[in-house]
Amino acid sequence: MEDQLAGTAAVPRLHINPLTLADIRAALVEGWRDFMRFPLFGLFFGGIYAIGGLFIVVTLAVYHLPWMIIPVAIGFPLIGPFVAVGLYEISRRHGAGLTVTWRGVLAEVFRQRERQLSWMAFVVLFVFWIWIYQVRLLLALFLGFKIPASLAAFATVVTTTPEGMLFLAVGTVVGAVVATLLFSLTVIAIPLLLDHDLDFITAMITSVRTVTENPRAMLSFGFIVAAAAILSMIPAFLGLFFVLPPLGHATWHLYKRAISVK
Repeated sequence: MEDQLAGTAAVPRLHINPLTLADIRAALVEGWRDFMRFPLFGLFFGGIYAIGGLFIVVTLAVYHLPWMIIPVAIGFPLIGPFVAVGLYEISRRHGAGLTVTWRGVLAEVFRQRERQLSWMAFVVLFVFWIWIYQVRLLLALFLGFKIPASLAAFATVVTTTPEGMLFLAVGTVVGAVVATLLFSLTVIAIPLLLDHDLDFITAMITSVRTVTENPRAMLSFGFIVAAAAILSMIPAFLGLFFVLPPLGHATWHLYKRAISVK
């Protein structure tokens, strides 16, 4: 019985609570505590994310697509919320007083393919694809046929030429808009769908409303998550082993503070 979901019945009404920066700090502290309670689980899910990112970058280098490495590395954190489902489940179980076991956690993660949460994977991948498409478009507009064949040469072009710096400036703005959009759609929706049987459209609307009704707190949390994820990727993605788990747990605790069921 302890491996069964709590609260799978239909939710009559969701209430969005006001959030402050104190809630963000508290969620981050609680997220770190959950990571310390279940470090092996956290390192496992963080490792999946880190190794996946490293594999993608190495593959792009092998196939001589250096221009793709930087946008993929920058856009990779966009899929973090979906990868963190296992971390949400760990925090959910602990908060409900259930035993946290490998069998129970992994079974629940795999069970999501039969629920509305699976649709969120398509949403996340679709927005990620939009990001990559926009990078290709901006490259064509600003660099044309000047794309170098190596990562070092590409980095030199985009940081030392007027066209390259304009590409970086516009790309940063576009990337910020895309990241904010996906963050708003998923930050509450994914843990909400894990916690309750709702349709994914309702979950996304609730997530966006939570962000728009608490812009200072939610966007501050989004900035912390994005900055930590990007900085943790610098040492060959290895930092994600230790950054993703507490952030994933913190997202669950922020969701619990943001949403009340009535």
